[in-house]
Amino acid sequence: MAQAKLPDGSILEVADGATVADLAAQIGPGLAKAAIAAKINGTFCDLSTPITGTVDAVIITSKDDLGLETMRHSCAHIMAEAICSIWPKTQLVYGPTVDNGFYYDIDLDTPIRPEDFEKIEQKMAEIVKTDTPFERIEMNRQDAALKMAGDKYKLDNIEHAKGDVISFYRHGGGAFEDLCRGPHVPRTSSIDARAFKIMSVAGAYWHGDSTQKMLQRVYGTCWRNKKELADYLFQLEEAKKRDHRLIGKQMNLFSFHDEGPGFAFLHPKGMLVWNGIIDFWRDVHRRYEYDEIKTPIMLNESLWHRSGHYDNYKENMYFTIVDEVTYAVKPMNCPGGLLVYNSNKHSYRELPMRVAELGLVHRYEASGMMHGLVRVRQFTQDDAHIFCTEEQIESEIVGVINLIQEIYATFGFKEYHVELSTKPEKHIGSDEIWDIATGALKGALEHKQMDYQINEGDGAFYGPKIDFHISDCLNRSWQLGTIQLDFSMPQRFELTYTAPDNTDKTPVMIHRAILGSLERFLGILIEHYAGNFPVWLSPEQVRVLPISEKTADYANEVLNMLKIENLRASVDLSDDKVGAKIARAHADKVPYMLVVGPKEAEAGVVNVRMRQSTETQTIALGELTSIIQDKIADKSLDLSF
Repeated sequence: MAQAKLPDGSILEVADGATVADLAAQIGPGLAKAAIAAKINGTFCDLSTPITGTVDAVIITSKDDLGLETMRHSCAHIMAEAICSIWPKTQLVYGPTVDNGFYYDIDLDTPIRPEDFEKIEQKMAEIVKTDTPFERIEMNRQDAALKMAGDKYKLDNIEHAKGDVISFYRHGGGAFEDLCRGPHVPRTSSIDARAFKIMSVAGAYWHGDSTQKMLQRVYGTCWRNKKELADYLFQLEEAKKRDHRLIGKQMNLFSFHDEGPGFAFLHPKGMLVWNGIIDFWRDVHRRYEYDEIKTPIMLNESLWHRSGHYDNYKENMYFTIVDEVTYAVKPMNCPGGLLVYNSNKHSYRELPMRVAELGLVHRYEASGMMHGLVRVRQFTQDDAHIFCTEEQIESEIVGVINLIQEIYATFGFKEYHVELSTKPEKHIGSDEIWDIATGALKGALEHKQMDYQINEGDGAFYGPKIDFHISDCLNRSWQLGTIQLDFSMPQRFELTYTAPDNTDKTPVMIHRAILGSLERFLGILIEHYAGNFPVWLSPEQVRVLPISEKTADYANEVLNMLKIENLRASVDLSDDKVGAKIARAHADKVPYMLVVGPKEAEAGVVNVRMRQSTETQTIALGELTSIIQDKIADKSLDLSF
């Protein structure tokens, strides 16, 4: 008999060679019906996988993330069969899952167009309803190569496949088969025929090589049920409305130009928002006892060899020659911070030293990867480097976490998840140092009683890191903050401090960023708020709207009083009717609109209308400015009073 140890610690005996599906049925009929795939001894596999000996078994259902990923992978195969059925000359390349869906790269001379999507979906629904099983076929490399002789794409896939066993999957009673490592759902009917949709088609070079033939990449999405698909499509429509590139143009915040691809041009209104973010950032950092520095944008290439960036990051760096010496435009701020530390001698009494920098960095991004403000080639990193003793590590990391939580809450980001990333394949420093550093980060997270997940092998090349992923109003995840522990770079740069026993010791260096790229964060904020910035960040906080020319003088008087209070205000003196002025102010996303007519002028008051509201309130101007000033001081996200 074989034994299966379940996640709850219980052990079930099954017949030797019984499948995972048999195990699920033994556990219960509900699980047998819901099961999609499994993990046996940590290996992701089909339900048809046999169980031998003693194993750790986890049954995966559609409720699990891996279950949904399996459904999407299988849906990609169903889409591939549908395409091959409609266009028999199609050559399949590969079809992986991606966030929220899947794609298949195909070689087909006939272009697939959006008007073809519906007939592909209809054919997919027919395939789902056949309720045929996904079958796995395994063979050695040589037999697999013979099987796929003449198909350059599949032969290439076989060549790059890991392991000695090559697998194929077929469904439809053998009507469709493709090379694939799996796993897949048990049957085509495991996919809900109402819960998938073809989303788009794009060009893609084979292996990303522009010398190769352009393929067609067909994207689709798949969900557990019809409601989840509808929710996702609604979210996409909301995201389109909130696209920071569109809102940025409408509000005249920033622009991009062919003369500087990947370099953002911030306009006056954009700079008002930018400076509001930075002013707040500086205020918080002063309270947390950081000192601010500024380091050069361009430094000698030898520095980047010494720091390790050249060996690990050179493909993303820009270089230039000055006086026959090669310089690199900095992709990161840390080496400059190390030079600042080394410019003076330090005592243990000075530690921890918290040194912050809003540093302008440059990193190469392929033209196809750039996306408005959220993926650029030049950006400002809100860096800081903390130099401390080993004994101070945990308390300093706890302090950074507190700072992160305060800043995110101020901007309205209350939902986030945390990842601890460990040693990557390309790294510097000994295994012992990495173990110490990783343990210190775990200790700080546990001190804060924070939930986190391990992200194996995704640390920085110089040390492990904690990453913070915030969720915006559409529940999209954005990686912002990072805390990275570094024992290696201080050694490379021979950093020292005088210990209590008068010996020289090497400090530990904590790299950290809170907002990450400020350009990217601005783009995220625009989409999160849909351009409706809280009053403290709004480029225009108040607009005065006179009913007619008769009250223009009073409107200007109100405007002057607002400016005396340092509020960002304007007046609309156009000949338009007040209804048109109100509509324009709403479109411009102005938080407060002050309508003034003869009655308001006579009483010395204003009629206030708030953004995204039809309600009005008459109030004395002095009282209103006091309320607005309080909301600005409190960084309030609420306009009401």
